[in-house]
Amino acid sequence: MYFRDIIGQEEIKKHLRNSVKTGIIPHAQLFTEKGGRGAFALALAYARYMNCTNRSETDACGHCPSCVKYNELAHPDLHFVFPIVSNKEKKKELCDDYLPEWRSFLHKKTYFGLNDWLDYIDAGNSQALIYSQESNEIVRKLSLKIYEAEYRVLLVWLPEKLHPVCANKLLKLVEEPPAKTSILMVSENPDLILGTILSRVQRLSIPPIRQEDMERALEKEQHLTPEDAKYITHLANGSYLKALEALSVNDDSQFYLEQFKTIMRNSWARNVRGMKDQAELLASIGREKQKNFLAYCQHLIRENFMYRFHAPELNYMNPDETSFSVKFSPFVNERNVFDLMGELGKAEQHIAQNVNAKMVFFDLALKITVLIKR
Repeated sequence: MYFRDIIGQEEIKKHLRNSVKTGIIPHAQLFTEKGGRGAFALALAYARYMNCTNRSETDACGHCPSCVKYNELAHPDLHFVFPIVSNKEKKKELCDDYLPEWRSFLHKKTYFGLNDWLDYIDAGNSQALIYSQESNEIVRKLSLKIYEAEYRVLLVWLPEKLHPVCANKLLKLVEEPPAKTSILMVSENPDLILGTILSRVQRLSIPPIRQEDMERALEKEQHLTPEDAKYITHLANGSYLKALEALSVNDDSQFYLEQFKTIMRNSWARNVRGMKDQAELLASIGREKQKNFLAYCQHLIRENFMYRFHAPELNYMNPDETSFSVKFSPFVNERNVFDLMGELGKAEQHIAQNVNAKMVFFDLALKITVLIKR
């Protein structure tokens, strides 16, 4: 990953390059984004740049010994930590056990989310975590002597997935890492990170990708016409990952839309049998997808509320969603929108806390039955 591979974000790139040039590199930094803005790519390009022995004013050279190893994501002083699915039968219990798949995944993806990674490793319905035993491995790695780099880098993707035991064991390390060690964390939900870790890192918020940068990238990389690039950029709302999803409505998006329609129709018709059947179906798809579905529902409620104002510039829906909203939007109004969002948010929180999913979705449908009639 190079700075040149990342769409836009010129101010952030300039800030990161200057920190290397001046030698003022914080010992622990947290890159935060809503997803698809390039935070992980920026962190990895930054790690490469700080260790390049022949860097230019704008990027790493790509040819020095350090860059050659970074090309393969196999530098001995670059360590990755990321959510995994523990599998004792296959002896996959630590991040290093997934390194071949992780490297292959990163070579194919610049912009990605947790679901992309879980699909890549065929995780099925499993919930990904950074398990407690990972802390011992991290401490071991950072206690070793630096092999050859100017800076040893620990890159933690989604620290909000740290098991509490693991997070607590890392507190001292995050506060006082060994000399010439840079800890880079990349988060999409910083509010879920242990507060004592948040207080020990320097935070860098990654803004949405600028419209003109997004349009230029879509025209160049996806071969879109200027008109299509402008439309997709609007839907993406600053996230290149959302832009790619909008270009090809994937199976998950279609499934989520159909389930949203079903839950609303069952609730309107007071179809208790249908509610139970849907609750069983949603309980079978795995907790990560359950949370994503509930987040998607909140997105559609918001979009349907805004749709009533007949201001297309305020809406971020694909054609299928827009078609459904023509008839559905009148049922989302000032009298119920906040309560609908609240109940969906509570359900998402309960799923994250491992509450019985069948009960959560059935209870949610019953509550929507009352709210949708307001």
